[in-house]
This record gives sequence, structure tokens and C-alpha cells, in this order.
Amino acid sequence: MLSQVHIVCFAASYLVALVLEVSRLFLRVSVRTIVGIGFTAAGLSAHTIYLVLRGSRDAADSPPLSSWYDWLLLAAWGVAAVYLVAAIRRPQAALGIFMLPVVLVLVGVAHLFRDVPPFPREHALTAWSMIHGIALLLGVVAVTLGFVAGIMYLVHSYRLKHKLPPRQGLRLPSLEWLQRANRQALIVSPCLVGIGLLSGVVMNLLKSEQGMGWSDPVVWTSGVLLAWLVLVLIFEMTYKPVQQGRKVAYLTVASFVFLALVLAIVLLVPSGHASVPPHNAAPPASAERPAGWDGGGR
Repeated sequence: MLSQVHIVCFAASYLVALVLEVSRLFLRVSVRTIVGIGFTAAGLSAHTIYLVLRGSRDAADSPPLSSWYDWLLLAAWGVAAVYLVAAIRRPQAALGIFMLPVVLVLVGVAHLFRDVPPFPREHALTAWSMIHGIALLLGVVAVTLGFVAGIMYLVHSYRLKHKLPPRQGLRLPSLEWLQRANRQALIVSPCLVGIGLLSGVVMNLLKSEQGMGWSDPVVWTSGVLLAWLVLVLIFEMTYKPVQQGRKVAYLTVASFVFLALVLAIVLLVPSGHASVPPHNAAPPASAERPAGWDGGGR
């Protein structure tokens, strides 16, 4: 039964939960919150089972959960897990309107890159590669959550500034809470991305002539992203006017946009790290799938 879990299962659950969240704006239904949390929990459960099954499969040429498809699904799982906890703790806050679309976008992008070959086994199984992948994954989740908190802060601030009446069903956390969340994201994200980048540098040095060139798009875009996050952190910590109000939210939103551009370059530009094969091109011999496996469709 568990082997029948597909990506559609949890994507559909998240979509239903989002529809229920959006309905807050138009309808008042007493059991909606409980039903929405239930669909989110069901989606997260199916999501977890799907990742566990992919992690336990026997691949001849690469370890499990070692492709961009898996990486993006793990990022979506992280955001969904944070949303579920936040929804249980703050059931009256309309967090799903802002967080669930991010989860669905990550799942959708993962589906688009489901046929990208996984990373080679000899690279992915090292301790440094584990640190590299996990740190970058958590860094992306931190930036994404900061973006969501920033958008909610800007919406809440605009509504209060223009003295707009509360929109039915659109109850948001306080500005103080959202501001703290933004600041925490600005502090945590550069630390995690920095750990991921430095571990990647160590991996590249250990590979010597087999390593990627320092001009590789993955290398320089990761460095630029880290530099941006560090500069934002220094600016936020030293320039007091930025520590309060909408400026913190603007910084977290800008960091997410920057991250999205970097990921687009990494995923679409040919690289020695992991790149998208030309359209209709045959996959390399090292990327052959075991018989009966459909490349991530289920």
C-alpha cells in the first residue's frame, strides 16, 4: 500500500489545504481550520512516506535522495513541516495563504527536474557532501521562511498604515512576531549557506584535478549568494534603522529573490556539479535507472 504513494498524493493534499485557507477570505466555516490542518498533516505524511521510499530504494550508480528532484522535495517538506507546526500553534492566523503556495511551487519545480541525473555515488556518499547538502537545504528553507514572514509583515503593515478594516479570514501574526521571524531568518540563513559553501570548497579541494573549476556557475553563484546574505546580515546588525519596520521585511524578500535567481542559474546553466541534460538527449550510462523505476514519477 505504501508503495502506491505518488507525488500527486501530497501535492493534492497541500492544494486542498490551500483552497481551504483561501476560503477564509470569503466564508466562515467553524470546522475549516481543523479540516485544513488535517489535509496538511495527511499531505506531510504522504510526503514523508514518499521520501522514505525513495531513500530506501536500491540504486546501482548513486545513493538515494541525491538528485535535484529529491533536494527540492526535501525543501518543500521542510517548509510544509514548519507550516503545520505554526498552523497548530496559531490556528486563527492565515499562514497557509502565504506558505502553502511556496510548498506547491517547490513540488512543481521538483517535478519539472525529475529526470535530471542524480549525483555520482562516490561524491554523494562522503561526509563532506552530507554536510554540504544538508546545510544548503536548511539555508534555502530559512531564506524561504524569511520571505514568507516578510510578505506577511508587508501586508499587515500596509493594512495598518492605511487603516483598512480587517479582512475576513485574513488574520495575521503581530508585527512584532513577524519582525522577530524576519531577523532570525537573516541571521540563520547566511550561517547555513556559509557552512554549505565552505564544505563544498573542501570537497572540491579534496578532488584536486577531478574537482570543478572555480569558474563553474555553481561555484560562483553560491559565492555571490553567500556574500549577499553576509552583507545583509552585517547591514541589519550595524544600521539600527534597518532593525525595525518594513526594512527587515524588504531584506528577506530581496534575499529570496536573489536565491531564486541563483537556483535558476544552477538548475538551467550547464555545470560540472549537476545540470539539466539537453532536451531529448539520452542520459549518461552512470545515470541508468533500475528496471521498473520511472525516474521519480512515483
